[in-house]
Amino acid sequence: MNASPRMIIEASVSQATILVVDDTPANLTLMAQVLKPEYRVQLAVSGIKALEICQRQPPDLIVLDVMMPELDGYEVCRRLKANPATRRVPVIFLTALTRPEDESNGFEAGGADFIHKPFNPATVLARVRTHLQLKLAEDQLLSHNAQLSGELAARRREVERLRDTTLFVMVGLAEFRDADTGNHIQRTQEYVRTLARWLATQPDAPAGLSDTVIDELAKAAPLHDIGKVAIPDGILLKPGRLSEEEWRIMKTHAEQGGDLLQRAIDRLGDDAGLMLTFGKQIARHHHEKWDGSGYPDGLAGTDIPLAARLMAVADVYDALISARPYKPAMTHDDALAYIRDGSGAHFDPRVVQALESCVDQMRDIAARWAD
Repeated sequence: MNASPRMIIEASVSQATILVVDDTPANLTLMAQVLKPEYRVQLAVSGIKALEICQRQPPDLIVLDVMMPELDGYEVCRRLKANPATRRVPVIFLTALTRPEDESNGFEAGGADFIHKPFNPATVLARVRTHLQLKLAEDQLLSHNAQLSGELAARRREVERLRDTTLFVMVGLAEFRDADTGNHIQRTQEYVRTLARWLATQPDAPAGLSDTVIDELAKAAPLHDIGKVAIPDGILLKPGRLSEEEWRIMKTHAEQGGDLLQRAIDRLGDDAGLMLTFGKQIARHHHEKWDGSGYPDGLAGTDIPLAARLMAVADVYDALISARPYKPAMTHDDALAYIRDGSGAHFDPRVVQALESCVDQMRDIAARWAD
């Protein structure tokens, strides 16, 4: 039969250690006689000695005299409450002081209760037991909450794994239909991460560009061409130049991708998270241009979401340095010069500056994920 929480608390109370602190030996002896039949008892003749004992092994409860030389009980209590190791140990003041302000001082210092001298042994035992039970119940609640937090964190990690796996499948479907892109997905993901990190270190860094946000931006980057799953094979896989009508259809992949991800966001509601929000922005707007001449919405300047402005540079840079059946690869220097020429027209000038500042890292990413 499993023990109930109440049974566990009662058993723990009977095994508790009580530290009694008083500079009068007779008071220590009397208190020890009262408490020892039910508890393990430690004695300290000064506040300094009590702090030393607590430093070695915190007791379960402290009965503390107020009027003591060197350190009075209030100061001892303040120091105990300032120490994470003893902050939650209940302190019951034992004192001959009876003024209301004396009790107020004790509670302000962190005390849990007062016992006045001369004391009644039954009162001492009742107060000690009550505060031990409260402390142990609180300990159980904190332990239970910690367990629940751990389970919640584990479930959250599982949800993230499922989300990332779903993302992998979605992106894989788009890649499968456009085999010429090779490791484009991995490269652009790391390009976006690198550019965003550089922006985050600058004095005029965009608001909210934390490590967590950057990680979500990078995870969202592979979704930029997810809308291509809606493009007919005859257009998507056409080896030659597209006709005007075919190009019009090809360009709809931005809207298709944004709409697809918006439906996912609508279905998930508050659980959608930043990654899908960034993914939608990237999928729909990474073909917008700084001067407003891009598609599908003709956005300009900072009206284009930052995620899409980062992706625009990363996507074009990678396309330029990559060989395709219809074109040779550019050198890194030529690709950088091309994007620099487009600064303020096609690209956000600040993101272009990030690219120029991170060019060595971009080269390393290209080499690591070479086709």
